[in-house]
Amino acid sequence: MTAPLVIFDLDGTLIDTAPDLIDSLNHTIAAADLAPVTFDDLTHLVGQGVRVMIRRAFELKKTPLDERTADRLFDRFIEHYEEHMPGKSRPYTGVVECLDRLSSAGMRLAVCTNKAGQLAFPLIEKLGLADRFVTMTCGDTFSVRKPDARHILGTIEQAGGDASRSVMIGDSVNDILAARNAGIPSVAVSFGYSDVEVSTLDPDRVISNYSQLTEELVLALIGLDARQVMAAK
Repeated sequence: MTAPLVIFDLDGTLIDTAPDLIDSLNHTIAAADLAPVTFDDLTHLVGQGVRVMIRRAFELKKTPLDERTADRLFDRFIEHYEEHMPGKSRPYTGVVECLDRLSSAGMRLAVCTNKAGQLAFPLIEKLGLADRFVTMTCGDTFSVRKPDARHILGTIEQAGGDASRSVMIGDSVNDILAARNAGIPSVAVSFGYSDVEVSTLDPDRVISNYSQLTEELVLALIGLDARQVMAAK
């Protein structure tokens, strides 16, 4: 039997990257004389990659953005973000213990993020988490990204998993909708970067801290029991 697969979003779910996203974005838009954004703005900006984040910042400031400028600012963001990585970004409280707990219970772990691979992989590595996951797919891994179901289904395939034994953990509409589109259960974290209350996104469960992401919860969502999981380990 295929072991259960627990798939995590990255920004706002596993890692609190807000301080560095804000710092790099403000560094970027300062070149266009735009006023800084704040954490309150961030929930409206993130989720679809750097280019969209920059464009949304310009829309927020009611300032036009042409393609040539957008390309230049994209390069400016990437250079700043990479130079300062991991910066202030840290795993959320309880993440490491949760990953250990689920792995010890015979579950496999993966990451499915819309963050570009050139930013996601170094971040995970520099935070010492890379060896925790059997695979990580990013916004540029496939021709599609969340909320397209194929991003999650592709992640499951790369991880050697089974959609009927997979769960998605995320903080935003992209994660919850992608899970629904893929036909797998979802768990929303309440502490991420969603611009709406995550309960309104209709996930299967909402957790407020990682101590609540237990083996029992995952098994209940996919309809297995612990004996079946350990037999597959």
